[in-house]
Amino acid sequence: MNKSIYSKDYKEIIDRLKRVRIEVGLAQQEVADILGKPQSYISKIESGERRLDVLEIKKFSHIYKKPIEYFLK
Repeated sequence: MNKSIYSKDYKEIIDRLKRVRIEVGLAQQEVADILGKPQSYISKIESGERRLDVLEIKKFSHIYKKPIEYFLK
């Protein structure tokens, strides 16, 4: 398994993604619908089962109206 998925920095990124999604009042299903993905896609990202790439983070930053740097700090 790739260790970076389980690193503290990676966990902070996915924690921010989940927290912001909740703050903006979107359910996992709503975000998945926007992205054209199944709800399990969001669930697996937020639980650390699925690794994010930078282009996906960019999409989330657009949906949540946050600069990409917010998730990467």
